[in-house]
Amino acid sequence: MSKLKILVVDDFPIFRVGLGALLSKTADLEIIGEVENGSRAVQKASELKPDLILMDLTMPVMNGTEAIRIIKQRQPEIKIIALTEHKSHDHVQAAFEAGANGYVLKDDTSDSLLAAISSVLSGQVYITPGVCDTILGGFLGYSENARSAVSWCRLTIREREVMKLVAEGYKNREIASHLSLSIKTIEKHRSNLMGKLNFRSVSELTSYAIEHSLVAF
Repeated sequence: MSKLKILVVDDFPIFRVGLGALLSKTADLEIIGEVENGSRAVQKASELKPDLILMDLTMPVMNGTEAIRIIKQRQPEIKIIALTEHKSHDHVQAAFEAGANGYVLKDDTSDSLLAAISSVLSGQVYITPGVCDTILGGFLGYSENARSAVSWCRLTIREREVMKLVAEGYKNREIASHLSLSIKTIEKHRSNLMGKLNFRSVSELTSYAIEHSLVAF
C-alpha cells in the first residue's frame, strides 16, 4: 500500500525535524518535504503534490493563512491542517475561511495530531478541543444554549473512539476488550460523551455519528 505524502511547513527547523521524526514512526505516512515559509509551501505543494500539508500560521515572507488560500485555489484536493500556537477566534476563523481542513495546537498531544491527520485524510474536518470554546464564543456567542450545543470537537480522543464503537453496535464489554480498558472506564467515557452532546439515547448517538460520517458499516 502506498504511503500518504505529507509536507511540513514551519519556520523553526527543530520543530520540523521533531515533527518528521514523530510522523516517520507511523507506517502509512511519509514526510516528502519540509519548508520554512508560506511562499516555499506554495512552490513545494505544486512540485511534490502532497496528500496533506501541516501548516504553521505565523511565518516570514508569507504567512500560513495566505499560503493555505493560494494552495487551495490551485490544488483544492490537498488537505491542509493548521498547526499553530494561536488560539484566538481571528486565527481560527481566518484559517478555515482560507480553506483549512483542520486546526491543531502545537501544545496538543501527538495522539491528537495523529487523530487530526486521520480525520482530515478521511474527508472530515478536525478541530482541536483546545479551540472549541473559542469557536463557540466567536461564532455562536456565550449564551447558555450555545454552551449546551457543544459539538463533537469537545470530546476527547477516547470519547470519540467509544462513540464510534457504540454507534457501530458494540456493547460495553466488547468496547472494553477492543480498547484494552475496564468496563467501568468505558461506562464513564460513555456517560461523559452522552452528557457533553446532550444525548438521551443510543439512537440519538447513532444518528449523530452517521450524520457526521464517524461510523463504518
